[in-house]
Amino acid sequence: MDLTTLNAFKPDDFEDAADGYRATAEMATAVKDTVDNQICAGIREQLKGRAADAAVSALRELSKNFHYTQSECGLVSTALNAFAFEMALAKRKLRAALEDARANNCTVDANGAVTYPPGGKEQDGKVPAGGTVTGGAGGPEDSTAATLDRQAAAIHPNPNFGKASQYADRIADALREATEADAKWAPKLRALKADDDLVVSDQDWVDTKGDRDGVLRGADTYLDTIAPPPKGGTPGQNVEWWNSLSHEQRADYLAVHPGAIGALNGLPADIRDEANRMVLAQTKAAYQLELSSIPPEPTKYQPSLNASWPSGMTTAEWRDWNSNYGDQKARLENVINGMRDIQDRFDRTGEDGLPEAYLLGFDPTGLGDGKVILANGNPDVADHVAVYVPGTYAGIEDIGDGDDRGELGRAERLWNTSSAMSPTENVSTITWLDYNAPDSVVPEATRGTYADEGGPRLYDFLQGNRAAQEHAVGTAAHTTAIGHSYGSTVVGVAAQSGSWQDSKAVDDFVFAGSPGVQADRALDLGVGADHVWAMGAPWDDQGVRQGGRLVGLGDNGIIPTDMRFGGNVMKSDSAGHSGFWDANSQSLRNQAAVITGRRQKVELE
Repeated sequence: MDLTTLNAFKPDDFEDAADGYRATAEMATAVKDTVDNQICAGIREQLKGRAADAAVSALRELSKNFHYTQSECGLVSTALNAFAFEMALAKRKLRAALEDARANNCTVDANGAVTYPPGGKEQDGKVPAGGTVTGGAGGPEDSTAATLDRQAAAIHPNPNFGKASQYADRIADALREATEADAKWAPKLRALKADDDLVVSDQDWVDTKGDRDGVLRGADTYLDTIAPPPKGGTPGQNVEWWNSLSHEQRADYLAVHPGAIGALNGLPADIRDEANRMVLAQTKAAYQLELSSIPPEPTKYQPSLNASWPSGMTTAEWRDWNSNYGDQKARLENVINGMRDIQDRFDRTGEDGLPEAYLLGFDPTGLGDGKVILANGNPDVADHVAVYVPGTYAGIEDIGDGDDRGELGRAERLWNTSSAMSPTENVSTITWLDYNAPDSVVPEATRGTYADEGGPRLYDFLQGNRAAQEHAVGTAAHTTAIGHSYGSTVVGVAAQSGSWQDSKAVDDFVFAGSPGVQADRALDLGVGADHVWAMGAPWDDQGVRQGGRLVGLGDNGIIPTDMRFGGNVMKSDSAGHSGFWDANSQSLRNQAAVITGRRQKVELE
């Protein structure tokens, strides 16, 4: 790049273009939300039949286009801001060098050469003549060249020579930096272009991750001007950091760091949802492409002499395939199944009045079981929030499995029943899976180590939930933490991880089928014994609860359904350990009464 071009360059033009792309990304986000949460939701709620299903299917594809547009336009905006920033730095360096040269009676030509005037002590009756110098390659960054320049200036009879050499080097450096920025960003910006069809394929989403990585690597100089979130920050510190950023900085940081933003407790639910949905779309596409790349599974069993019975002997081809791809295929299918369950929840918004979903946390492999935190309704503006923590065996692969839609379905029924009980208030129910749940009853679920790791994570999440609420509406919602089975142990540890009584992040605790909460008194949980609730069931639930008593998950052999624990023991009509969320059950209604603060409606033992 030459001096004239850089001098005439207008960073504001590119910043304006970045603003335009950012506005387009925000418009795409708004349209996507309208399609998903108003148009599709309205159709699901009011219409049935093949035509309605076809319309929703077509609208979902349209939504994908807007989601993809949101992601790519956000990256283009960040790239343009980064390019403008680097060019502005180079231009400021050039302008400073030109002003210094003029101040010392030097002139600069279009190629960056500096002409200096006569000066210095007379030699043989003459003042040393002026001359012209050009900047050296590398300039001040090249230590060898800098040393030679200093030596030449020291012996030159005209002191203006040394000054002019410095100006020329500074000009050359500015032009070099501008040229490098132009060469770096031109191909990156050209790469941020979609293909020419209207279908957002898995490959398209995978490409967005490559685009993001490219922008992130190139924009480090610009992004370094945006303060990162505090390392290991509390939810309050996270909120303070987010509020300190400008609208533009937030958008740029979100565009290149969606995973980090989605994981920050305390940030607004809609921001975390936006970030995590980007990660979900890219991850699901990458997993699907990897699964598609696995060779088809060959015939497993050898032919049998009796056609009525399999031979029981596996083929060599299958054994070879299974050795190379069996575990990989199972792993991919399990995680894809969980991601489809999450998407299915998004796609059912509006059915039977089901509210918009918010993905507050997502990691396909986090802590071994995967991380899924999904809310029904916006918890930031809710009057009542319930956080449901699942127990042993919970994982992303079956987060929505089963006729009752698994763990996600339980939170949905909590929302339905609670909303029906309190129709004039906003309710949000959250499935929280952000700990490594035990994968076996014995020995894993007999140990407190899983709760010791998960409890503080839950504590931080609930602190963040409170911080986001207070920032959004100025006050905290009535919040209930619900733990099932080993999840209740996690909740109990969380309750004792910090001063919940002071922070008021939780108002009530509900323990269903609890093997113990690592406390022997309801008062130890910090909310008052009258705000601690428990219920049990026969058969296998008795085994879980009494087993927890024996292995010490309840301090001093005491579990929440014991009268000596000191809490409220609710009636339950569950037939076993997994029936506390059956539709239209007394167990479900009792939980809803606690969630909505209608304690008088709770039926006690």
